[in-house]
Amino acid sequence: MTGQQSIFELFSDETTSGVAFKNKALKRTIINHLDVIGNTTITDLAQALNISVPKITSLINELINDGLVKDYGKVDSKGGRRASMYGLVAESGFFIGVDVKNYYVNLGLLDFKKSLVSSEMHVPFVLANTQESYDQLIKIIQRFIENLSVQSRNILAMCVNLSGRINSESGYSYSFFHFHEEPLSATIEKTTGIRTFIENDSRAMAYGEFHNGIVCDEKNVLFVNLDYGIGLGIMIDGKIYRGKSGFGGEFGHIPLFANEIICHCGKKGCLETEASGQALLRLFKEKIEQGSSSSLLQNHKQPDDLRLADIIQATKNEDVLSIELIAEIGEKIGRGISVIINIFNPELVILGGTLAETGDYIRLPIRSALNKYSLSLVNNDTQLVMSKLHEKAGVIGGCLIARDKLLSMS
Repeated sequence: MTGQQSIFELFSDETTSGVAFKNKALKRTIINHLDVIGNTTITDLAQALNISVPKITSLINELINDGLVKDYGKVDSKGGRRASMYGLVAESGFFIGVDVKNYYVNLGLLDFKKSLVSSEMHVPFVLANTQESYDQLIKIIQRFIENLSVQSRNILAMCVNLSGRINSESGYSYSFFHFHEEPLSATIEKTTGIRTFIENDSRAMAYGEFHNGIVCDEKNVLFVNLDYGIGLGIMIDGKIYRGKSGFGGEFGHIPLFANEIICHCGKKGCLETEASGQALLRLFKEKIEQGSSSSLLQNHKQPDDLRLADIIQATKNEDVLSIELIAEIGEKIGRGISVIINIFNPELVILGGTLAETGDYIRLPIRSALNKYSLSLVNNDTQLVMSKLHEKAGVIGGCLIARDKLLSMS
């Protein structure tokens, strides 16, 4: 029996009965315990799970035969017989994270012990709610899988992150690729042959940063995804908050401004209309039309041809117009974050996404706005930090979500 077959048997919803059912449940418990604490001895495992040593020994031996658990050698002892340390096998299964952006896709492969073993970043792609865009995404995923050094049968699950409204439980996307009758997750799964989940990109980024990034002991964390739009990943007591239908975190659509600018959601005055990457591009073009100059136009590039990454790079290169507009955008984002800080009273607010790549150029205006608009007592409890994982936050988060969803199946 291969490790992959054993994983699917352990965490599938197929019913068994009697002793087989009990042993299956106990093995799942052991796997989940080792996942949390790492390597341990049989004695410690028996005490922690309140299971007899002979029974634990028997189950551990079966898991070793299945290729899921490994004897990592003897632990040092001050006296008596040294005990063996047992832990999960990294190569027993792999998970894929696919982070879809407006103009590119990031992909990664995580092993069973949560190490990112392979990644491919900035694969060219144009996100649109069309069959052509969907087909292109599938080709990118399949090409990534084909080029991996691991066999596809050892890939246990995959998570695809998309912006907009996602119901991760039902597998439906309501913003992109919603032209199939069945859930998007099921459509991708049929095509790739890999168990597939979908997630909102900001939530996946929050999850990646929470488990592998800048977060230490904090449990209540907000991840603000600053890209063409503005998203919010919410972690409450260490768990993702999705809302009833999976639509929680639509931060960019808080109606903060009394303007006549129509947001892509169809409403007017949303935060995104004046404080997003899309708004930054619009403001840049308006300034150029009004006579402002920028180093971005020295290479005969037209304002209509610019992408967000161009302005980000110009900011890093100290282009005055780009710096001024980033500061203006940052002040408005800070006003919006003040609202959610007052509501959630979080320990940590993480700035991530493309706009966050400008570093202090956007962080300092946001910090200034927080001091101005949020309640002092609440503001003092909240740290404002930049993403540690940067572009890999969504990739790692997607991999971890695929892994956790598979391990939670019963």
